[in-house]
This record gives sequence, C-alpha cells and structure tokens, in this order.
Amino acid sequence: MSLFNAYVTLSGAVDADISRDERMAHRTTYRIGGPASMVAVCHTYAALVKVLDVLHEEGVEWVVMGKGSNVLVSDAGFEGCVIVLGREFSRITLGDDGLVTAGAGVILSKLVTFALSNSLAGLEFACGIPGTLGGAISMDAGTRHEWIGQRLSDVVVLRPGEGLHRYPASEVEWGYRRTSIPTSEIVLEATLRLEPQDKARIASEMDQRLARRRRTQPMGKPSCGSVFRNPGTESVAKMLDECGLKGYSVGGASVSDTHANFIVNNGDATARDVIAVMGHMHDEVLEKRGVDLQPEVKFLGFSS
Repeated sequence: MSLFNAYVTLSGAVDADISRDERMAHRTTYRIGGPASMVAVCHTYAALVKVLDVLHEEGVEWVVMGKGSNVLVSDAGFEGCVIVLGREFSRITLGDDGLVTAGAGVILSKLVTFALSNSLAGLEFACGIPGTLGGAISMDAGTRHEWIGQRLSDVVVLRPGEGLHRYPASEVEWGYRRTSIPTSEIVLEATLRLEPQDKARIASEMDQRLARRRRTQPMGKPSCGSVFRNPGTESVAKMLDECGLKGYSVGGASVSDTHANFIVNNGDATARDVIAVMGHMHDEVLEKRGVDLQPEVKFLGFSS
C-alpha cells in the first residue's frame, strides 16, 4: 500500500481537494476521531472515478463519508482515504409532478428547506435529522413510521470499476436502518417523489417535528444520534432508561439525561470513552433484560 504515491498522483491532478492527516474530529458530529491518512473531497464524477482508480492501484482502503453524523472514528484515526462528495453532488433540481432530484452530498436540512420553499410535502419527518442525503439513503434514515426510502423514485450509484447504475426504488429492499444497496456501491444521486401542499401547513408540521426533537433529544452537545438499534418493536431508549443508565459516564462521554440511547461528548470525550460507555450500556441491558443490543453507529479505524 502506498498512500504517499496516491497522494502525489492525485494532488493538483483532479478536481478534488486532497489533504493528508486531517483529524476526523473536524468531520464528525461527535467531534471525536484521530487523523485520516488522506481525505479526498471530489467535486466531479470524473474526479471521483480517478480517485477510486488510483486508490485501487495503490491498494489504499477507502470509505465515503458525508457529515459523519453516524460515525465513531478511532482515536488513532483511519489508515486510508476518506472520500467526501463535493460540488457536483450537492445540487438540487425541481422537476415536474413533485419530483426533486438531489445529489448525495446535499445536506438533509437543505433538502427539507428546499421542499418547503417549493410547497412540497413528504419530508417533514426529516426535520432535525443530521447528515447528507447519501447517508440517509444508505441507512434508510427516518422515524418508526416514516423513512427516506418511502419517498424515493430512483437512486443512482457508482459501482467502482464498472460505472453508473440506476435502481428504481421499487427494486431496493428498504429496512430498519438498512437497504439492499451493496455497501461497495456509492450513492451519487436520488430522485424523490413529493406532493404539492399548502406551504403554511408544511411549515407548521415541520415546526412541530423539530420542537419534539428538541424536547426529546440532546441538541446542545455533540453526539452521533442513536447508539443502538431498537430490538424489534421495543424501545431501546426505554430499556436503557429503566436500567438507570442516564448520566452514566466515562471520561468525557456520558449517556444523555434527555435520551438514554444517546451518548454525548461533554467536550473532551475520546473514542475510547464512548466505547467504554457503550460496553457498559450493552452489558447492563443484556444482564437485566436479556437483550443483546446491536450498534447503530458505524465504526471507522478500529482493528476489530
């Protein structure tokens, strides 16, 4: 593996911002994480393909990251390349009959605002959900009753080494925090089907959704959102609360007093602190409720 060769080959040669040893604490909502060996912000499709080709030739591991809203990066960082989708993937266009096409790099809150400004309903559930459209699609983000997959008409992905592929949304299996789109494929763009509606009514619904999130989730401190998946129809937050875990802390990381399935960074938390808190939460629920909780957060840079 030659990260150096990849860096030299790509620097200044493609429409991408290439950097070395950038701390991932700057690119995650947890504000935690050591340096990535290389970061490539790709502004065009051609640049993305070139970056992937060079990384493949040099044997460099890579991962695509949006706003890092569901990621915990190791304190040691990531020995590989973090790919970020830039300008060309951050566009939104309005079509006919409520169809909206957006790049995977579009911030979800921007897409929600775009829908509101065009009097289009259907994305109210996404108010307050952080991250990008690509990330939301990859984990079928949403609530218990509504999720992004329900709103999609089609999804365009890049199959590294092969090219573009378009999935009709009906051919994708949408599940709880997962889709059938292979993790080896990169979501580039999606078309959403929304419905015209009175703007004031949409705004009122969005305000209610956002107000509820502010009441029930810790909005003032860095976190990655829900830590564990709900086991079936049970609420993992309720189980954690019943186990008395609110406020439990290790170092700078603690279980939120507002929502027991959130771990917050009190300012100086490390990834090791978060892992320790997660381990305690998991073990307490397993011992007291017999439920083996599964992480919702994704891990980057950990050996196992």
